[in-house]
Amino acid sequence: MESSSATAGVSTRREATRQKLYEAAVTLIAEQGFSATTVDEIAERAGVAKGTVYYNFASKSVLFEELLRHGVGLLTTSLREAAESTARAGGGKVDALDAMIRAGLVFIERYPAFTQLYVAELWRTNRAWQSTLMVVRQEAVAVVEGVLREGVENGEFSEEIDVPLTAAALVGMVLVAALDWQSFQPERSLDDVHAALSRLLQGRVSGRRG
Repeated sequence: MESSSATAGVSTRREATRQKLYEAAVTLIAEQGFSATTVDEIAERAGVAKGTVYYNFASKSVLFEELLRHGVGLLTTSLREAAESTARAGGGKVDALDAMIRAGLVFIERYPAFTQLYVAELWRTNRAWQSTLMVVRQEAVAVVEGVLREGVENGEFSEEIDVPLTAAALVGMVLVAALDWQSFQPERSLDDVHAALSRLLQGRVSGRRG
């Protein structure tokens, strides 16, 4: 039991250290770019020794790749939980999509630097982590695709919907609208932005008026 407890303690401490490194890296890279950011700066911002960075990650590129996995993984989990919570409450698929939009906005409000970085990386095709980025992006989009397919199957959505493209469009809509909100309309509340996107969802997907 003591050995198991000690192992768990080490694992928890390491995870806490990796979280600090993620937060330091995402802030620095968002501020000055990947190439200009050094491991020394990441270590200093995180409050750890440079060797600690290399103990947890083989290189700066590996750190950034794992940062993408971690961040998009959190987003994917929040989207999935929003859909599942709506289903448990007896809501329909439009309700689930609406809840996922709000969950996405909450995530972006909480992690604005990561979101800016993620969107910027989507436009780059010459990065070593491009394949990883595409995999984790698809994991997030797949959650939305699942809700759309279920909606088509139960007749809530039209069979004419292009599920993969619609899912990507919905995710993109939230990302772009949220970045615009954060950068150019920060006086707006999360509720304001959610309401605007919710009305768009109602008109473009379900066809309902209101």
